Amino acid sequence: MTRPSGPIDPSTAEDAALADAAGRGDDAAFAQLAARYRADVQLHCYRMLGSLEDSEDVTQETLLRAWKAIGGYEGRSGVRTWLHRIATNACLDVLARQQRRRRLLTLASGNEPLPPAAVAVPWLQPYPDHLIGDPADTSPEPATATVTRETVELTFIAALQLLPDAARAALILRDVLGWPATECAQALGLSVPAVNSALQRARAKLRTRLGPDRSQWRRSTDLTEQETALLHRYMRAIEAADDQALAALLAPAARVSHQPGAGGHHGTEPVWYAGRATILESWAPVLHSSPALRLRMRAARANRQPAAATYLHVPGESAYRAFSLSVVTMQDGLLTELAQFGPELFPAFGLPDALPLREPG
Repeated sequence: MTRPSGPIDPSTAEDAALADAAGRGDDAAFAQLAARYRADVQLHCYRMLGSLEDSEDVTQETLLRAWKAIGGYEGRSGVRTWLHRIATNACLDVLARQQRRRRLLTLASGNEPLPPAAVAVPWLQPYPDHLIGDPADTSPEPATATVTRETVELTFIAALQLLPDAARAALILRDVLGWPATECAQALGLSVPAVNSALQRARAKLRTRLGPDRSQWRRSTDLTEQETALLHRYMRAIEAADDQALAALLAPAARVSHQPGAGGHHGTEPVWYAGRATILESWAPVLHSSPALRLRMRAARANRQPAAATYLHVPGESAYRAFSLSVVTMQDGLLTELAQFGPELFPAFGLPDALPLREPG
């Protein structure tokens, strides 16, 4: 992955002035600092935790800790670095408390294929693009300056969750944020050799999950026209219940995963299935039901990837109801993976819970 070029974290005069004023009790100055870095801090927490909901909670905790500690801020590092150090430790505290709840599902071994990201990491949630920032914005604002698509894609976030907590933190600080090893060691309370050892093991595990050649999975910052067109073809095929069109869009070994409550899956654990024929067979009860169910789709963006919201209309109901949110992975002009999440995430993506039977106008 490409590390940020230039100085790692320049402490601007404006930041220093705001921090100084906040340290003297100016709550408005602290609020201005918090607003400037909130999106950046939350994205860092999301990489650490893999959950949108947890990242929101820990961002609040981070800013509360920072507000209480701002009087002791001495400016030896930039405000952004200082906040990331607080956020990292807040995340590690949460991970320690949630150790039992954060149980990875058994990973495949031997010649068995690895399960999709959303199955291996049951607590995984997608992240709305509007919280990341506009990828077309080239201004050096902290929320967008070092965010590349490869560091927020769902598969990368899931792969991070497979790492031990401290190793995950070290890799994010070192390889995503570009901190020097000494800064990482200070933030984590480890020696530099311990950080370097953890990084070596973490990078090896990522290569196992993501592949040895990062050019095979690295993506450009924004969606391509081909990806956008493919997403809309997929949505039209779903709405038309067109098996032939769907078969032409799916890669032969495409995979679909469902979190509980997503796309008609009511079990307590995520499930997945693979293969073009298997996918069409699994979708048939919804696409070709009697009496007929109808589907309507809306495009979305998650983790700098194409996504689609599905709404379901049951005969006799007065509206289309939220059904699932799919994060879509594409390769060579075909759909290779669809990770389905529950409709409880719709509000975070600015999606309505229901659609009218007829569009206005």
